[in-house]
Amino acid sequence: MATVSTANSLNQASLAGGQPQQRLDPGADSAAAPDPQLVAEMKHEINTLVQEITRLAATDISPEEFFSGFLGRVVSSMAAVGGAVWTPGESGRLALQYQVNLAQTGAEATQSARTQHAQLIKSVVDGKQAILAAPSSGPAKGGGPGNPTELLLVMAPLVVESQAQGVVEIFQRPGGAPSTQRGYLRFLVQMCDLACGYLKSRRLRQLEENHALWRQLESLVSALHGSLDVRETAYAIVNEGRRMIGCDRVSLAICCGGSCQIEAVSGLDSIDRRAAEVKGLAKLATAVVHAGETLWSDGSDDDLPRQIHGPLQEYIDRSHARMIAVLPLTPKGPEEPAAVSTEAAQQPAGQQRPIGALIVEQLREARATETLRTRAAIVAHHSAGALVNAIEHSSLFLLPVWKAIGQVTWLFRARTLPKTLLALGILAGGVYALAAVPTDFEVAARGKLQPAQRREIFAPLDGLVAKVPVEHGQIVEAGATLAELTNTDLELQLAALLGRQTTNEERLTALSRALLDNKGGAARLAPADENRLAGEMLQLRQEAQNIERELKLVREKQQQLRVVAPQRGQVVTWKVRDLLLQRPVVRGQGLLTLANPDGPWELELYLPERRLTHMQKARAGQKLLEATFVLSSHPGQTFRGQVVEVEQAAEVRGDEGNTVLVRVAVDKGQLPPLHDQTTVTAKLNCGRTSIGYAWFCDLIETVQSKVLFWLPS
Repeated sequence: MATVSTANSLNQASLAGGQPQQRLDPGADSAAAPDPQLVAEMKHEINTLVQEITRLAATDISPEEFFSGFLGRVVSSMAAVGGAVWTPGESGRLALQYQVNLAQTGAEATQSARTQHAQLIKSVVDGKQAILAAPSSGPAKGGGPGNPTELLLVMAPLVVESQAQGVVEIFQRPGGAPSTQRGYLRFLVQMCDLACGYLKSRRLRQLEENHALWRQLESLVSALHGSLDVRETAYAIVNEGRRMIGCDRVSLAICCGGSCQIEAVSGLDSIDRRAAEVKGLAKLATAVVHAGETLWSDGSDDDLPRQIHGPLQEYIDRSHARMIAVLPLTPKGPEEPAAVSTEAAQQPAGQQRPIGALIVEQLREARATETLRTRAAIVAHHSAGALVNAIEHSSLFLLPVWKAIGQVTWLFRARTLPKTLLALGILAGGVYALAAVPTDFEVAARGKLQPAQRREIFAPLDGLVAKVPVEHGQIVEAGATLAELTNTDLELQLAALLGRQTTNEERLTALSRALLDNKGGAARLAPADENRLAGEMLQLRQEAQNIERELKLVREKQQQLRVVAPQRGQVVTWKVRDLLLQRPVVRGQGLLTLANPDGPWELELYLPERRLTHMQKARAGQKLLEATFVLSSHPGQTFRGQVVEVEQAAEVRGDEGNTVLVRVAVDKGQLPPLHDQTTVTAKLNCGRTSIGYAWFCDLIETVQSKVLFWLPS
């Protein structure tokens, strides 16, 4: 700006009538040519100024910031005393937007001067033309537009789309030549054209923002009034409201009695009302609703009432919110406007009792912009209406009944009445048929088809499976070896018994030889010793008999280690060798299963316990109970059998639940080629009953056990 100031000083000297002006002014009478260097410097300064203002006009800044940079540059470049920018205010009257040294000019010194000056500005707006006002010009006695100052006024309107959006006023020193004054005017008009570009861009941005706002408002209103359910409306308020306001979090509190409870929080499908943060927010909403005034806080409000300041600080400490606003939701009357300003939003709620509160939070920024406040007020206004409608609708007495009645009233109108009567007749006939027409009552059960003659083979002793000479599906005869076990304990016991037997026999031989030598030898034993030896021999013979018996028992146990088939049959255990070979087993453990596929076959059905009563009644009235079944391997064929046995105890069997075992005899001749454990689905004929009971047996029994049982008798 130092170069510009120097050039302005030269310009001012030229405008004052010095020699440089006569060189630059084409209309001057002097024949001297202008200084080329001075002209180049002035052009460079003007180009620099234009570029600066152009860049300033292209930025998205507030009018205060723009006109501050704009007017300062224009006043400095024109070396003027001061300047001012006048723009329409909210009431439509022109108001001062920005000024430079306005008080020093005397334009606002007295009431008459202020009036003349204002009328002059208004005439520029009405005429939409730039003017030059000579010093102290205007009516002699006032009452009309004029220049009350001792300075030259250079004034140009800001015209955007044929409408004057303001006036730029420059207070210049008097004394310049007419051509110089016209230069001032042309320069100011050109600068105003650049300012109009900023106003056009700002107006376009405002139109775009307003268009986006109206689209968001349309989406908000559509979402708020899309449902009359309180919960759905609450979630629409917080989620759509957060998008429109542009904050971090929106919550909704609904008044319930004398306190508020949090109904919905944006971004959450459900809330835990027992959480400390939720309780603190509800306590804060209750305090603000009782006060009846909107709360805007950035966390530094020490002048708030104690009943609000305490809950506010407690909640901020828990939530770490930097800005929080609580807007009471008050039912609006039909005479109130739809648009709500920020000032109106901050006014007391009046005599109407609030129905809740809208809580707006910022977690990163503490400053609440004017846009955020305005949008929050709009959301609160529309949310109050939608919430009132939802609460009133949900509080209607017997609302579901009235909804159902309202939905079926069209059935009894003139055009649909014959169709309705026909449908009712068909329905009545169907109900009568369900109650009166008999049909077979069949109980379903699942089970398996298997040979009736089955034997489970168990381990006779503890041991290790050494051999498994059979495999799955093999037919074995009675007495055939199924498995061979080894038992180390038996082998050790047998070895010990054989050792004892050898020792006992050697002792007997020695005693017998001693007694024989005593009878034939010269030296004879004493009678006492002879009796002792005879008694010991008797004891050894008795022990030999005991050892023989023990050896017999051990050998019998060894024979039991060879597991044999008790009857002819087929091995139906899958992968029996992989299952048993080299595996330790204990006595009584199941090894494999033998089934006789050539003998009779039977069904083993798992009847649900709740169907046992129907089965018992059917067996009491019929000698034979018939069963119809299908095989999972042959789903297209149906087979029949007779119930021969029903287990009297219920057991839990896997996925089937608590079931009763039912055995059904079948004719093997009618069955296709079978394999063991074929899955079947069977129906047991339990007599005759009505169609309705047969179809809805489960529903009827559920009502009888879970509903009618608990009703008072």
